Amino acid sequence: MALPYTIQIRPVKDESGDYFFASIAELDGCQSNGDTFAEAYESLREAMEGYLTVKLEYGDVILEPIGEDEYSGKFNLRVPRSLHRQLVERAAAENVSLNQYCLYKLSK
Repeated sequence: MALPYTIQIRPVKDESGDYFFASIAELDGCQSNGDTFAEAYESLREAMEGYLTVKLEYGDVILEPIGEDEYSGKFNLRVPRSLHRQLVERAAAENVSLNQYCLYKLSK
């Protein structure tokens, strides 16, 4: 329960009304909801406790949290030559490296 799992809580508006949907990314099916953010969080913590109890009881595998060290910060991306040229030209016009320019564009 104390491990740093990725908790996701988002507001939802649908035919059943307004509420918050909560889930844990690494624990497939571990989810809950609540009328407020706090209720959704508390409800998710209860769901997580039940989820982990059942998994342990049946000897099922429990995935560990995804840590920041799982990501190198690098990935390869193939683009058409024409787009590559445009990106290089725009980076040069901004007087920055292609890497800096792409990082700026991706972070928007």
